Amino acid sequence: MKNFLLILFTIPSFFLYSQQQHQIKLASDIYPPFTDVDSEKGFALELVKEALKRGDVLIDQTITGFSEVIDGINTGVYDGSAALWKTDDRENYLLYSEPYLENRLILVGRKGSDVSAKSLSELKDKRIAIISGYAYGSSVYTSLDVMLIPGKNHQENLEKLLTFKTDYMLVDELLISYLLNYQLNDISRFLEIGKEAFMVQPLHLALLRDKPDTHKIIEDFNSNIKNMIADGTYNKILELNWIQSDVDGDGVHELVLLGDKAGREAPASYYRLMTKTAMTENTERYYINGQVYDGWQVVPAKYKTDIIKAANMNSASSGFKLKF
Repeated sequence: MKNFLLILFTIPSFFLYSQQQHQIKLASDIYPPFTDVDSEKGFALELVKEALKRGDVLIDQTITGFSEVIDGINTGVYDGSAALWKTDDRENYLLYSEPYLENRLILVGRKGSDVSAKSLSELKDKRIAIISGYAYGSSVYTSLDVMLIPGKNHQENLEKLLTFKTDYMLVDELLISYLLNYQLNDISRFLEIGKEAFMVQPLHLALLRDKPDTHKIIEDFNSNIKNMIADGTYNKILELNWIQSDVDGDGVHELVLLGDKAGREAPASYYRLMTKTAMTENTERYYINGQVYDGWQVVPAKYKTDIIKAANMNSASSGFKLKF
């Protein structure tokens, strides 16, 4: 009898829990390393999936052409997109999350090249390698001053650059940070990396305004993203040792460590999550294991140990490891 009563009480509670879960249909185009098909890594999609999962929201993700993404959202085939730029027109029917990543295009040249240009207009008659089908933005495709040389991936574009078939290549800063973290010697030997981004576009989760619970889903998503930064999940998904963000919400950046191995010396490079958000720059403020340290000298010695690189970078199948 007791077991029977336990089952009776358990069934309603399970049903209520199930009722709290949502499933939404999202669509994105291919834009590595942010969005890609299931067999390839897409950092933005993984971040969104984890943040929504924490809010009991499951996603049905479709990868298709960008025009099909927008048409599908407008016709109700999809509930929104995991990685979308904000426009005035889209805000009429979409509710946007706070930005959680940025697309930032960086100029990359051969070692010794001048990569100080801040716009394509400064690169007249130069040959610039891009990836076929990427959503670089209209400013890239409408430039009449440069020659755009399309390639199927970054490896192909790198080979064109190193064999003098192109003068430069455009690469997202997230991929640059990834390579600096795992292939620093190769990058330092063969390439020059620009300091200024040609284009900066914040990425958002965007959902149809008229769908039930949209506001709640977006609100929970924003909160979960902040928690993921603080608990190290963000670094883990991006596979980067250091990211820069305002963890404690005081308007000042901290450098957030993945795990508890900070290295023997202060980090020479890190990935900035946001550049368009007004924050006080501070590269001497470190967030490690839930604690903020003002200055490398006060970081406890127990954290100043050799960094262990992500194990999957030892695999030849890694989608972002380039061959020089």
